[in-house]
Amino acid sequence: MKNVGGIDRILRIVVGLVLVGLAATGSVGWWGWIGVVPLLTGLLGSCPAYKLLGMNTCPMKK
Repeated sequence: MKNVGGIDRILRIVVGLVLVGLAATGSVGWWGWIGVVPLLTGLLGSCPAYKLLGMNTCPMKK
């Protein structure tokens, strides 16, 4: 079930790509690979943490 939508999804993808890119080029330490998490949650449109907290940023379907 998708629970990440709109701006939230775009921001996750951008932040993820930036962190992974910085880690790949050695600009930041190994911790930059944590960017894989927001990247995947943005691409898949689903966040396990949101599910646990009962959050949803997707627009409601009518």
